[in-house]
Amino acid sequence: MRILVVEDALSLAEVLAEGLRDQGMAVDVAHDGLAAAAKLDLNSYDVVLLDRDLPGIHGDTLCQMITDRDDRTMVLMLTAAGSPGDRVSGLTLGADDYLAKPFHFPELVLRVRALARRRPSARTRTLRAGGLELDPARRTATRDGRRLDLSVKEFALLEALLRAGPAFLSTEQLLEQVWDENADPFTNTVTVTIGRLRRKLGNPPVITTTPGVGYRIADPAD
Repeated sequence: MRILVVEDALSLAEVLAEGLRDQGMAVDVAHDGLAAAAKLDLNSYDVVLLDRDLPGIHGDTLCQMITDRDDRTMVLMLTAAGSPGDRVSGLTLGADDYLAKPFHFPELVLRVRALARRRPSARTRTLRAGGLELDPARRTATRDGRRLDLSVKEFALLEALLRAGPAFLSTEQLLEQVWDENADPFTNTVTVTIGRLRRKLGNPPVITTTPGVGYRIADPAD
């Protein structure tokens, strides 16, 4: 899941980004509307956490720009203006949800996950391949009925591979989807995490690697 946090209060933006990353999400940050618009042109996001009162391009204008796009991204407005009238006006602009500051972070996480599931391009809840079953909503994964004890990043990596299957995902694509734009493209993070995930999935191997191409989930029976 890839999230864009658009918040001009630097400290709050960093707290949000780190908290969501701890939940296994890839998070990019923009501190004004112009930077957010540029990132939206370059990347596809599942959810945008959008502060309403932004410099550069106002949050209301940016919300309308997002909802007019063909690649529909879900919008959660975060704002200090929390009256019923403010909420109605925000939703009228096309926002999919509206949360007034201050807010309870666990509630924010639940709302982000719910919006990602509602995204028009979102796929079926349970992902299956090669004896694997992964439920993003319940955060559970099994292989042949055996519960897998995965870290946050291992779970996100497996989800990305299952969503892409049977196609390959390159190291760069996995860094983009599971980590974020700040990930070092020369790091061995993906290789190390893949290694840990393979050990937890057990035999026969279900993640295959093609040098120069990337990784994918393959049915051992094939």
